[in-house]
Amino acid sequence: MVLEQVHITVAPERTSDYQQAFEQARPQVQCQPGCKSCRLLPSLDHPGQFLLLIEWETKEHHTKGFRTSPEYREWSRLLHPFYDIFPTVNYFQG
Repeated sequence: MVLEQVHITVAPERTSDYQQAFEQARPQVQCQPGCKSCRLLPSLDHPGQFLLLIEWETKEHHTKGFRTSPEYREWSRLLHPFYDIFPTVNYFQG
C-alpha cells in the first residue's frame, strides 16, 4: 500500500467552494483501479489549508493510471483553478 499525501492551500474565502468542488471531483479518483480510500482533511489552525490522503495499491496506480486517465482531466478541471500554488505531493510506503 502507498499513501499519497497532498498539502493543499486555497484562498481562505474560497474554502467552502473548494470543498464543494472536491466532493464533485472525489468520484473521479475513487473509481480508479488501485484506489483504496480518499480523504480531504481541513486544517483546524489555518483556514484554506487541507491535507488530502489517498491510499493506492501502488504508486503507479496514481502516476501512470489516474494521472493519464480521462477522469484526471475532470479532476483537474474542477480543482486546479483553486490553486495559486500547486499542491505538494509525497508518497509513503504503508
